[in-house]
Order: sequence, then structure tokens, then C-alpha cells
Amino acid sequence: QVQLVESGGGLVQAGGSLRLSCAASGRTFSTYGMGWFRQAPGKEREFVAAINRSGYSTYYADSVKGRFTISRDNAKNTLYLQMGTLKPEDTAVYYCAATQRVGAWYTGPTEYDYWGQGTQVTVSS
Repeated sequence: QVQLVESGGGLVQAGGSLRLSCAASGRTFSTYGMGWFRQAPGKEREFVAAINRSGYSTYYADSVKGRFTISRDNAKNTLYLQMGTLKPEDTAVYYCAATQRVGAWYTGPTEYDYWGQGTQVTVSS
């Protein structure tokens, strides 16, 4: 199995940027498809972005397309989420997740096997 630890969250003004990181340990990182999800208070956890094992295929939720970029460095066992042009509605706890499924990427929370503890992102208006 794999252990995931997110970092990089914080408070930022609308229009600003943040980069989240997710450090993985345990089983070989490159054998997992990875994703970012977020959950705002009172709302369900929602898909943000996903990336395949090699890092050559990515997929985004419409709400973040063009503003966020997911990437991974398999040599460093780390997943990233570069967030730009942040909006107050991006405020949430952000989670990274790993899946053992063999497809390119997945968007449903139940398709992921391992989760980090989350990192808070707050965007002020």
C-alpha cells in the first residue's frame, strides 16, 4: 500500500496562486494513478484532477480547467497541483488519492484506494 501526505495549503487572495504537493511513501509511486479531490463544508467530496501512472495523461473538472495543472514526479514520489486564478469557491480541503486501477484516470472517489489527510485551501475575496 501507499501512504499519502499533502502540503502547501493556506490562505490566499482571489486571483492568487498556490501549489499543493502530495508526498507518497510505501509501494512504488509510479504504479498508481493519482487524483486530487476537494471538499467544502456541507458539500460532497468532488473531483478536481487526475493523472495517469506515467504522467502523460491528465483530466480536469470543468470548474478548474485552464486554471489548475496536475503533475507528478515519479523520481521524487510526489504529486502536484498548481492552482492559479483562485476563486473564493475554490475554498475547500484538498485531498490527494491513489488508485490501483489500470485505466488512464478516474473521477469517482470510490475508484481510489488510498487517501491523504487533506490540506486546507482558503481563498479570500
